[in-house]
Amino acid sequence: MFAYLVWDWNGTLLNDVGTGAAIMNVMLERRGLPLLTEERYQEIFTFPVRDYYKAAGLDLQREPFADLAVEWTELYAQLSPACGLFPQSRETLQAVQQEGIRQLVVSASPQATLDRQVNSLGIREYLEAVLGLSDIYADSKGGIAQRYFREKRVAPDRVLFVGDTLHDWEVAQEAGCSCVLLAQGHQSRARLETAGVPVLESLSQVLVFLRTMQA
Repeated sequence: MFAYLVWDWNGTLLNDVGTGAAIMNVMLERRGLPLLTEERYQEIFTFPVRDYYKAAGLDLQREPFADLAVEWTELYAQLSPACGLFPQSRETLQAVQQEGIRQLVVSASPQATLDRQVNSLGIREYLEAVLGLSDIYADSKGGIAQRYFREKRVAPDRVLFVGDTLHDWEVAQEAGCSCVLLAQGHQSRARLETAGVPVLESLSQVLVFLRTMQA
């Protein structure tokens, strides 16, 4: 059934959930604002990220979003090298490849950051393409996937998106593709379940889900 599997990166393959919460807490602490628990972080993280900044307590009337985005990016550059893959990431990528399904990463990360992370973690060999954004503001990644599959002449019903946020589901909807979400990342299971698509606990369940869908 599926010829392609599109992976989100942050919170789906890359385990940077704790880092995301820690970065926001640094920004909040610098301003004397209340800090977030990881659970609260998973309840408010969203796209576009300017809405997340507001929900966290940052005042976009006093500080331009562009300046906050630069601050966040600088902190991420400092802290993210310590992030690794989620358990079973490499094994799942290898198993999906062995099923004859092509794979790519589509992310709201800047392209240079995404390339560096994917290459350093040693999984580039499993991916047909690694597609990120051209700037640091992370507004949307929907058009990236659509453009790629138009160029490849791949029908949307042959593509499965796997992500960890409602934005991933929105991207899949916009592209006309199927979607499954993982409750291990940047948004809580309760939020993900509002999308009405399958929500798996972790990466370890993806292959079983795929085989069930392919049967």
